[in-house]
Amino acid sequence: MWWWYALLSAFFAALTAVFAKMGIRQMDSDLATAIRTVVILLVAWAIVLVKGSGSGITHLSKQNWLFLLLSGAATGLSWICYFKALQMGKVSQVAPVDKLSVALAIILSFVFLGEQLTLKTIAGASLIIGGTLVLIL
Repeated sequence: MWWWYALLSAFFAALTAVFAKMGIRQMDSDLATAIRTVVILLVAWAIVLVKGSGSGITHLSKQNWLFLLLSGAATGLSWICYFKALQMGKVSQVAPVDKLSVALAIILSFVFLGEQLTLKTIAGASLIIGGTLVLIL
């Protein structure tokens, strides 16, 4: 089942890049990020309320809160940089560079989470890096 969610994530991320590029013309990219964030906030809380999973918030540990807050800060900084890059560059160049996050996540998961680096993951990350270079050069 995770595979379908991952494919949907990729599809919506692709739409995000195209819609964002269309939406940030002649406006401040930070303001665009703030507007986008409010929409995401409303959608996320609507899903939580419809599913009835809001009561789980009382069971979060300090570690949950810490890493969710850090993740949120990293996401916000990523979006701010992404929108600025989209405003200045082409989607066909910005989106592939943004997807270098996949290769970086593989490396960081090895360093911080102790996940295994296999020949397959190294090859895949190398292909992503190589493909990004082909698209931007």
